[in-house]
Amino acid sequence: MTPALLTRAVCALFFFSAPLAAEGIMVDDAYIRSSTAKSTSGAAFMVVMNHSGADDRLIGASSDVADKVELHSHRSDDNGIMRMGEIEGGVAIAADEMHAFKRGGDHLMFMGLKESLVEGAMVPVTLEFEKAGAVEIEVMVDQDRKPNHGKMKHDKMKHDKIEHGDMKHDHGDMDHAGHEMPKD
Repeated sequence: MTPALLTRAVCALFFFSAPLAAEGIMVDDAYIRSSTAKSTSGAAFMVVMNHSGADDRLIGASSDVADKVELHSHRSDDNGIMRMGEIEGGVAIAADEMHAFKRGGDHLMFMGLKESLVEGAMVPVTLEFEKAGAVEIEVMVDQDRKPNHGKMKHDKMKHDKIEHGDMKHDHGDMDHAGHEMPKD
């Protein structure tokens, strides 16, 4: 096979496989963190996009670095106290929609960490979907990430021009009984 023919064959392979890569479940901006090097729990955050053309549901997750991985969220109880707990029944992600797993909201809770989360390391995670099945991803350990500071480019934002008004920036009285929460 000549180099020119080989080049065309490789280009054709990428051209015809590109739409397949865009279909299905995609994950962006995934990272995991723990509150300290000796923590026995950690949390992962990411944006999950459903390009499959059909509604689906994230029903579970697993990783070799933890005894257990659960889908968690923060919810206010009857007294207005935020509590973290497992999301029963999973997280629905409609066709052509996305769901953000973010700090202070839905996230993947890693319990019983078997090893320390080392900055910059990649952690293998399996996301289990009702229809798409198992989706293997790699999640980077990023202990220093600030909330809402993903891959978004901030260089063109005029931070001094943003009006915050009466916006509250605290987390209130959150009760995380039984769980260590990663610190901001």
